[in-house]
Amino acid sequence: MSASIAGHGRIDPFLSKPKSEQMTLKGMVKCTRNMLGRYIGKWFYDKEIPFDAANSPCFLPIVNAIQRAGARVKPPTAYELSGPILDEEVAKVRKWIEEYKQTWLRTDITFMSDGWLNKVSKKEFVNFLAYSPKGRPFLSNKDVSWTKNDANFYIRLYDHIVEEVGDKHID
Repeated sequence: MSASIAGHGRIDPFLSKPKSEQMTLKGMVKCTRNMLGRYIGKWFYDKEIPFDAANSPCFLPIVNAIQRAGARVKPPTAYELSGPILDEEVAKVRKWIEEYKQTWLRTDITFMSDGWLNKVSKKEFVNFLAYSPKGRPFLSNKDVSWTKNDANFYIRLYDHIVEEVGDKHID
């Protein structure tokens, strides 16, 4: 049996076992899970994906979808991920945000901000959030590195965000 890693031409030790070895069902499942872990791990290492991404609520559904799809279904291309699939997800998020904003008419929001410094680029940012009973969505992020950070600047910055949100929603 020849089991090469796709595109690499090397024999994968996880896919090729000597025919003389018989494996129990439990052993096969363990070996398959180990192989899956190794391939996912290689992808995480190669693309420098943070290990905590495995704790994302999106991770298990991805694995389950791949399992259900089976070997005959090809994965999406980089073009599909960066084009039509991304466009579809952006449309879903925008729809969710608009539905979310509709609750502000009934509950109002409390406007929050948080400043931070990117130690690598030495840039300063301010994040703006809207607190409401439904949650705390991120509104925007402003690079304030180039500005004189005095009280007047922050008043203008807050005024701009209030205009975007609509002052009738602010508590």
